[in-house]
Amino acid sequence: MINEEQTLKDALNGDINAFHQLFLDFRDQLKSYLYRLLTNRNDADDLTQDTFVRAYEKIHLFRGDSSLKTWVFQIATNLAYNHLQKQKRWTPDVVEQAKHLVLSDQHLAEAIVSVAETSPEGKYTIKEHIDTCFTCIAKNLPIENQIALILKDVYDFSITDIELILDKTEGVVKYLLQNARQTMIDIFDQRCALINKNGVCHQCSELNGWFNPRQNQQEELMQINLVKGSKKYNRDELYAMRAALVKHIDPLRSEGHELQESLLKCNRLAMGEVSSIN
Repeated sequence: MINEEQTLKDALNGDINAFHQLFLDFRDQLKSYLYRLLTNRNDADDLTQDTFVRAYEKIHLFRGDSSLKTWVFQIATNLAYNHLQKQKRWTPDVVEQAKHLVLSDQHLAEAIVSVAETSPEGKYTIKEHIDTCFTCIAKNLPIENQIALILKDVYDFSITDIELILDKTEGVVKYLLQNARQTMIDIFDQRCALINKNGVCHQCSELNGWFNPRQNQQEELMQINLVKGSKKYNRDELYAMRAALVKHIDPLRSEGHELQESLLKCNRLAMGEVSSIN
């Protein structure tokens, strides 16, 4: 059994193997967090590695004011923040822009279909789309709001932890969260066709029909508690239900992660972040 206290002491004394052992406890969660912020697997991998190196180099500065995990997430968040500053925020109509690109480019459409038909991680599910949609809408937020929201509502960091990670006061963190959730709710209200019959985002049903043509789409939709409760719950509760669903999905390991990654690449293409999805 690992003696974490002794392992931490060894790490603080420069033992890289001890530090690596501690880092492994939250490495996968850190990588998925970075992926949700960046929507780029390679960037998430690179920043995870950069975080490990920088954290080890600065381990002598760790004073135990927080958990080691929170301290490492602070380093990773600073790296991600610098990366995100180089990009523009996504727009609420990113899905429509990406859809237009796919419909106008046969090779792009064929590449997506190929992933769905050949990859063991190319399964399409409504739950995974809701997860991806949550990530896409969060990228409409200012960077600090996006970070605070994902840390609190997806990864269950405390307000105190987020204060340390963002170097903000409690009041500022609470404001960032309140503002972020309100923006998310407003965008969902206007665009989500699962909730609003006039919503313009029909990607859930359209993709389900594309990849599962023999499946009853309404039957698939009704498996999701979010849809079952859409007429029953208020806006805040619906947001909480979405967040609760997203918490239980690892975007890098889910059964449809490769297909979802292809769809996110189309969104990045629409936002001018990449020139192709290859």
